[in-house]
Amino acid sequence: MIRPAAGEIALADEAATSALGAALAGALRSGEAICLTGPLGAGKSTLARALIRALTTPDEDVPSPTFTLVQFYEGDRLSVAHFDLYRLTSPDEAYEIGLDEALEDGAALIEWPERLEGRLPPDRLDIEITLEGDGRRARLTPSGAWKGRGFEFRS
Repeated sequence: MIRPAAGEIALADEAATSALGAALAGALRSGEAICLTGPLGAGKSTLARALIRALTTPDEDVPSPTFTLVQFYEGDRLSVAHFDLYRLTSPDEAYEIGLDEALEDGAALIEWPERLEGRLPPDRLDIEITLEGDGRRARLTPSGAWKGRGFEFRS
């Protein structure tokens, strides 16, 4: 089922969160970013891991880049850089560790994008994940090239 990259999606469990990440991998293009916000434990890393594994291999080791700040992955179709900006003290730091280069060479997956203080990539899909009972809810907001785009997803 093709759905627009805008609006809200109920995610009943971790499998649904992973399915969303894998589905978005198919729609992500070079020069674009997916920005993930939400509280600790909301499922940002689960979604990110599934997206990266969909672009690389199902058994790709995808550690959280909380301490390294960024991890780079080479996929057959697209390379992706996974940024965790939680520990940044300045938006400039994201560009010092390679955000511009990541977007030139492939795509970026950004956790804690609010640390960029308005210096977000223009072509991006913002995803806010919130806790909802035992599940989650993802609110998708497209910008730039993501506007009007759909992706294949079955929840």
